[in-house]
Amino acid sequence: MLKALYDWAMNMARHRHAYWAVGTVSFLDSSILPIPPDIIMVPMMVARRERIWRIAAVCTVASIAGAYLGYAIGYFLFEMIGQPLLDFYGYMDHFAAFQAAYNKWGVWIVIGGGLTPFPFKIVTIASGATQLDLLSFTIGCLVSRAPRFFLEGALLWYCGPWVKEFIEKRLALVTTMTFLLIAGGFVAAKYLF
Repeated sequence: MLKALYDWAMNMARHRHAYWAVGTVSFLDSSILPIPPDIIMVPMMVARRERIWRIAAVCTVASIAGAYLGYAIGYFLFEMIGQPLLDFYGYMDHFAAFQAAYNKWGVWIVIGGGLTPFPFKIVTIASGATQLDLLSFTIGCLVSRAPRFFLEGALLWYCGPWVKEFIEKRLALVTTMTFLLIAGGFVAAKYLF
C-alpha cells in the first residue's frame, strides 16, 4: 500500500494538475486538514527536481492563503466551527491557557507553529479566536512557512538523487518517521496547550 501511495505521488508530480494538488493540500493543512503538505510535496520535489522552487512557492502561497481561512474560522466562526474542530482534535480543554499565551507571544507562536510539525491549523484558528492582529499574523506566516518549504526544497535540490534512492529503498521507515513527526506534533499540541 505504501508503494502504491508513493507511486501515485510520483506520478502526480508529472500530472498537469500537480500544482493544484499540492496547493490544495497546503491550503487545507493550514485550516482544516490534519495532513501536512509534505506528504505530497516531497515526492513531487523528488520526481521533478527542476520544479522544486515552483513547488515550494505554490506550497508557501497556498499555505498562507489557507492560514487566512483558519484565522477567519477562529475569528468569525469560533463557536460554530473553530470550537468543534479544537474539540475534535482534543485541544479545547487547554484553549484558555493557549489564549493567554497568545496575548503575550502571538507572533512567535505563529512562527514556531509554522516551522515545526505542530498542527498549523491549530495555530491559525487560535490566532483568529484570540484576535491576534492581522499584520503580526501575516508576518508570522511568511517568516515560518516560506523558510520551511524552501529549506525542504533546498535539501531535496542538493541531495536529489540520493534522497529518491533512500526513500525508495526505505519507504516504510520514511513513512513511519513522517507519521511519528505528525503524531508528535499533535501530542505536543495536546500537552503544551
